[in-house]
Amino acid sequence: MLFKFKALNLDTIFYKMLSLFRFWGFSQIMTAKLQILVLNGPNLNMLGRREPQTYGTLTLNELIATLDKQAQQLGVTLSHFQSNSEAELINKIHDAWQQIDAIIINPAAFTHTSIALRDALLSVNIPFYEVHISNVYAREPFRHKSYFSDIAQGVICGLGAIGYQAALMAAVSKLHNKNNAN
Repeated sequence: MLFKFKALNLDTIFYKMLSLFRFWGFSQIMTAKLQILVLNGPNLNMLGRREPQTYGTLTLNELIATLDKQAQQLGVTLSHFQSNSEAELINKIHDAWQQIDAIIINPAAFTHTSIALRDALLSVNIPFYEVHISNVYAREPFRHKSYFSDIAQGVICGLGAIGYQAALMAAVSKLHNKNNAN
């Protein structure tokens, strides 16, 4: 089974993570609100119905609601976009240039195939975090190659929906440290 957190409530886990975050000194995140784009690739609109033994039963809308709640606690603004189209995802990344502070992306099946998405992320020079609900390295061999991992700020896989929350915490922490250094 890929989900070891099944018995834990996502809100409980978030508040424990938030407590650690505050312990590390980030209680006042920033004065200017950070803008973070959350991108979800192909078939993630089917979360909750598609292979629940692999991806869990949480729907994409439930995942978004949980993330939005966390973002509000952190004083961050999230924008969400899901598409089954590589071109639409690329256009959204291009539109983010000079508008967005960080990107959280689950490229889904495009992880293993899309040089075009990789190039789009490189072209805008926005720090991004790669997230996968399942542990791609415990699955079929063709899923072991990512076109994003070597250029991402971080990669989180196999933690279920909690991975998105961890990526959000990491993005805010990194941006906070960067802004405090300037």
